[in-house]
Amino acid sequence: MNIHEYQAKAILRDYGCPVSDGRAVLKAENAKTAAGELDGPLWVVKAQIHAGGRGKGSFKEADAGEKGGVRLAKSVEEAAEEAKKMLGRTLVTHQTGPAGKQVNRIYIEDGSDIERELYLALLVDRQTSAVSIVCSTEGGMDIEEVAASTPEKILSFSIEPATGYQPFHGRRVAFALGMEGPQVKQMVQLLDKLYRAFTEKDMEMLEINPLIVMPDGNLKVLDAKVGFDGNALYRHNDIIALRDETEEDPKELAASKYDLNYIALDGEIGCMVNGAGLAMATMDIIKLYGAEPANFLDVGGGATKEKVTEAFKIITSDKNVKGILVNIFGGIMRCDVIAEGVVAAVKEVGLEVPLVVRLEGTNVEKGKEIINTSGLNVIAADNLSDGAEKIVKAVKG
Repeated sequence: MNIHEYQAKAILRDYGCPVSDGRAVLKAENAKTAAGELDGPLWVVKAQIHAGGRGKGSFKEADAGEKGGVRLAKSVEEAAEEAKKMLGRTLVTHQTGPAGKQVNRIYIEDGSDIERELYLALLVDRQTSAVSIVCSTEGGMDIEEVAASTPEKILSFSIEPATGYQPFHGRRVAFALGMEGPQVKQMVQLLDKLYRAFTEKDMEMLEINPLIVMPDGNLKVLDAKVGFDGNALYRHNDIIALRDETEEDPKELAASKYDLNYIALDGEIGCMVNGAGLAMATMDIIKLYGAEPANFLDVGGGATKEKVTEAFKIITSDKNVKGILVNIFGGIMRCDVIAEGVVAAVKEVGLEVPLVVRLEGTNVEKGKEIINTSGLNVIAADNLSDGAEKIVKAVKG
């Protein structure tokens, strides 16, 4: 689960991290009041979407020369006007894709004097099963670009879970970023606060880009991007309350309400599979036969008829789907349950695209009987390869 910048900064502020004072704006008529509560003399107006690259992004149907999603203002009135210009419009960045995201929230904060821009992130490292620190002197840039062009400017190391954060970790980062004097102590303290926030709130990513050094030598968190481990949200009702469902894919949102593991993709063949590994293999073999999967969908081992029905509805709601492949290897999951769900869903929402079903495992004969006697126009497949070949042929002719 991701949250907006202003929400991330509120969490970090609670942990004592240095952030600018700011106000969130959801309605244009509140922009002037929000800006007036800040001191100035410089205001920063930021579009709030769950994507990076806002400053370099552009609005659809933008006027010639119009600025991106991060703008500077030199008066309360100008800040309010810039906020009104962005609210309700669609911002396109390199992370949103060409469709962009609609801006429903604006964050207005005090401007900051900047001497240096740095990069700092805490991430879950799956290889070491530890929290990793990533830092670079190249703040303000995409870290992927830095990694590709100047990897020597990135320092990355893991923190031993048994000991947790230690002051020497902070000093290592400070020295790598060229800090000296009081800045080293500030970095030791800041990283301690960030590590505590990361672990206590079950984050999976905490990216500060940029972390700035101001002319007076002090550090400040100028931007923050935070993502949380969805499996741990049951422990954090305060974090769940920050969820902005308008930022999520409607299909993925609907799937989450039925405990379905669904991720939308850009292809034309919808997939319904049980088991993450089998789902990945199904996507791979669809590509092998010359097509692209429209989604990753794992209905899980304990899916009910109702869950399968909802999963089928989610797949068919994708206008890009030109065909559907159901691939079930029944172990814990019974093939007859899958068959009943597919039949119920098709009767409820209709079937306008080719459907290939491959069933194998527990109660497979019952499942096939349910499909065969349903009266539906279903193409049967004997195995995974056969199923992939048949759905691709049905879609592409």
